[in-house]
Amino acid sequence: MKKAILLSSIVALTLGTSTVRAEEEHPMLESYNRAMFSFNNYFNHYLLMPAARGYRAVTTKPIRTSIRSSLSNLREPLTAGNHALQGNLKDTGVSIARFAINSTLGLFGLFDVASGWGLEKNTTNFDDTFAEWCIPDGPYIVLPFLGPSTPRDAVGTGLGFVLDPVYWATYNDKNISDKVAYSYAALQAISLMEENMDMLNDFEKNSVDFYSTVKSAFMQHRKNKGCFAKEATEDSPADYDFDFNMDEY
Repeated sequence: MKKAILLSSIVALTLGTSTVRAEEEHPMLESYNRAMFSFNNYFNHYLLMPAARGYRAVTTKPIRTSIRSSLSNLREPLTAGNHALQGNLKDTGVSIARFAINSTLGLFGLFDVASGWGLEKNTTNFDDTFAEWCIPDGPYIVLPFLGPSTPRDAVGTGLGFVLDPVYWATYNDKNISDKVAYSYAALQAISLMEENMDMLNDFEKNSVDFYSTVKSAFMQHRKNKGCFAKEATEDSPADYDFDFNMDEY
């Protein structure tokens, strides 16, 4: 129920502006975005990054790789569903096979056995599905804790939360549902930050206006999604991938 309320709120707050172009950032929206960007940056530097550094200190690289693989495997059913919604039947079958193989022979996804068999991971999400359906992206917005986004991306993220297999696997047991959900979200956030924090720190250090640089790179990356790819500019791609591998978690 809480996730459904969250999704409804996101839809109500964002879809109304979905036809606005990112380049037309209203001064009031930019003020909000910069304030939220500063808040997120503070949260990252003083809470999430220390947790990620601690996580890195007490684990080895192979262990972290296995954890990322397991987290990715848990979302493979969502990947399969989105491939189906996009009409990619072959990729749907591959995702289903990957989930079955890695959940069993791969010990709950700790090892990516399927890739060794030629079933390569091809991650996708609801945002990609909406892009394939030619739903406009809308203006750049910064979400609390989640960071750079757009109305289309925010709705896709909300759907991803609501339909997450881990949530539904524990839904009927109220004694563990919240504990599992919060622990799962925390592990995802820490693992994602550990993987990207060196790049993020380097990017911040070399940016004159960190907010503008992140916005530009993020929106440039999104021009290549779905049916809008043909509208992408001929500019060279950004040096940094501002997906930060989020689709894999």
